[in-house]
Amino acid sequence: MQQYKIFFFEDYTFWPAEKKLILTYSLDHKITFTEEIIFDFAFDPTFNRIAFGRAIFGVFVMCGISYFKAFLPSRIEFSTKGLSVKQKTFFEKIYLHGLGEFFFVNQINPRGKINFVSDPGFKNTLEPGIKIANIKGSIVPIGGGKDSLTTAEILKSQGKDFETWTVGDYPFFDSMIAQIGKPRLSVKRKIDTRLFDLNAQGAFNGHVPISAILAFLGVASAILRNKKNVILSNEASANEPNTEIHGMQINHQYSKSLEFEKDFQAYVHQFISPDIDYFSFLRPLSELKIAEIFCKNFIEKYARNFSSCNRNFKISNWDFETGSWKSHVKNISWCGECPKCAFVFAIFSPFVKKEKLIEIFGENLFAKTKLQGTFRELLGLEGHKPFECVGEIEEVRTAIRMARESGQWSELATWNIPASNFDWQKLQPHSMSKHFENILKDFPSSCHSRT
Repeated sequence: MQQYKIFFFEDYTFWPAEKKLILTYSLDHKITFTEEIIFDFAFDPTFNRIAFGRAIFGVFVMCGISYFKAFLPSRIEFSTKGLSVKQKTFFEKIYLHGLGEFFFVNQINPRGKINFVSDPGFKNTLEPGIKIANIKGSIVPIGGGKDSLTTAEILKSQGKDFETWTVGDYPFFDSMIAQIGKPRLSVKRKIDTRLFDLNAQGAFNGHVPISAILAFLGVASAILRNKKNVILSNEASANEPNTEIHGMQINHQYSKSLEFEKDFQAYVHQFISPDIDYFSFLRPLSELKIAEIFCKNFIEKYARNFSSCNRNFKISNWDFETGSWKSHVKNISWCGECPKCAFVFAIFSPFVKKEKLIEIFGENLFAKTKLQGTFRELLGLEGHKPFECVGEIEEVRTAIRMARESGQWSELATWNIPASNFDWQKLQPHSMSKHFENILKDFPSSCHSRT
């Protein structure tokens, strides 16, 4: 396909009456992409316009990664507003590591591929973050799996003021949010379909750091609602890389890692507002510990209305009525074929009775021949850790050994499960305030040991 020299961030416009953000990009000013984002909820009439403007500039830069990766032009420029040197450093790091899996799968050397042009003359990018008075409460992004539901339920147990927040038009969110019992803020993202046409013609395709895009959308939404906290549900194991390429570690979950979280917090405080806090509530916990908390406290409530399987979020086809890509999955479920399903089945198996777990998943995944290779990857016995939001190899080993020792799973008797010294109860480093740390530690069945 034709090569392009420069990826241009053309411009972005927000239409308050329509709650619509329009983002425009181009390749050499020849191929133009237009993305539309709808903040489909009521705005607080006193929201800070300047801070919001700073936040949607970040949305503009992060959403551009989906279009940039199609041809990887050697330069990235801005037609109107630009980046300071510090912003350039921040976004180059996210693009580089956030596209790590993309580079690995497409066998591209990532070195030297991300080249933003900075302009220290843009005064608006150099001013300090905007102070926002009288903000309180939180938004909690809900993804449909055990993690965000665990966060929401623990915060509810302490009477915390928060609203749920979702991105995408997925019908199964309705009943899930109704069970949580908190107001919902909905954001809709319409990607330019020209990108899909170019992918079909041979343009590069692959994983992007979607959580980094959601991070900026979450902060923008919090400002619109005058909320102080954006509370994620990423765990300690998101920090573990999957593999490496050309000496660079590749982490499918880079934009869920503590490293990204701290970088993003610093960016928000410096360039958007020091009064907005972005952090993960579950960061101190292993996936195995979160599974224990969820299974002991919330699985009965959500047994038929949750799933960590990402196939529920697969965009299926173009909806001509709404002008957007839309999933037609009405009932959330487990595909029983992907690494995420295998992983969650494994970490639930020590804490849920065999019959109940098979009922939830619809089948016994330990006994499924097609998944044996996947389990070997999860156990670190072959290949590399799957490119999915799965936990550490050591905790998978620990979980399956615990399941085998429970006596419920006879099919595990012949499995080769390497020994592990993984301390799944131990609290790991995090970036949240002492107030939220204490809420987590004081919850029944939560961790009490310290690092």
